[in-house]
Amino acid sequence: MSNRKAAYGLERARNAGIATEYLALQPYLKAHEGKTREDYDAEVAQLVLRHRPELVVLAGWMHIVSERFLEALNEAGVLAINLHPALPGAFDGANALQRAWDAFHRGEIEKTGAMVHYVVRDVDRGEPVVVREIAMSKDEEQDKFEQRVHGAEWEIIVEATNKVLQSLERRAAESV
Repeated sequence: MSNRKAAYGLERARNAGIATEYLALQPYLKAHEGKTREDYDAEVAQLVLRHRPELVVLAGWMHIVSERFLEALNEAGVLAINLHPALPGAFDGANALQRAWDAFHRGEIEKTGAMVHYVVRDVDRGEPVVVREIAMSKDEEQDKFEQRVHGAEWEIIVEATNKVLQSLERRAAESV
């Protein structure tokens, strides 16, 4: 599922035989006069839930999901995790990498990180699943720093997804 029609993840999924969905906010609102952002989130949730997922992984989904999205997932018993390029409690929300870079160069922090956390109503405040600290250096170019953070994100999103899925499998086995 993507809110960007040209997202590479959609192409990769289609090439792997995985069903895809696309729905962007602005085209949705234009096509459905009177609908709101919350209505869009409810529609996204329904599109996702149609595929009966065990877990929703928000990686590159650059919209903050509303309560309607979370309620639909909760009612279906589906957990959601999110990838965020910061340590827990630091640089919540958008532009986390830039804000960490700026804070480092002001001498306010010595390291940053990336995390995968459970999605809750409060942006980037869910319980962390996997956290990776990332050292920072005054000698490093910003683009190299960002590449290192993204490299860590690519690793931890897989690690966290596996960790949560294994936990779900254990719970299912214990309830039998």
